[in-house]
Amino acid sequence: MTSLHAASGERLAEMNPFDLKTILLAKHAQHVVLIHFPIALFLLGVGFDVVAQWTKNLVTAGAARYNLVAAAIFTPPVLLTGLLAWRLALGGPRLKGILLLHLVIGCTAGLMIMAVGWLHLRSRHAAKPLPVYRLPLELLAAVLVGLTAHLGGFLSGVNVSG
Repeated sequence: MTSLHAASGERLAEMNPFDLKTILLAKHAQHVVLIHFPIALFLLGVGFDVVAQWTKNLVTAGAARYNLVAAAIFTPPVLLTGLLAWRLALGGPRLKGILLLHLVIGCTAGLMIMAVGWLHLRSRHAAKPLPVYRLPLELLAAVLVGLTAHLGGFLSGVNVSG
């Protein structure tokens, strides 16, 4: 084992994974952990909405609405923690390359997720039918979510080969 690995191994042995300070104040952990929840809710909601549109099933439409509204509610904290991760974990470097793309596409996807959630919430409360443009909006947002996640994988080192 190299000295670098030995030093990091010793540091890891000293860390307590259940220490609240470590959990809440880690420089990047919140964004990395939180992001999966609205992504899953949104993609599942889009799937339910497509199926509900195709089958005219009201139960599936309700499941779509709940998932899409929940995704919209959890999106602002994810955007905020992403900005905090850029400032704290990365030191706030000048935005360029993959980091800039991740930020711009992620914010665009986040705004679209919130717009879709608002459309579903508004149609339910106002007893209005959902607009026909919502499915293309949902599918475009889903593509942007996937692209943002792909870029985020490069930033976190998950998608880097070697």
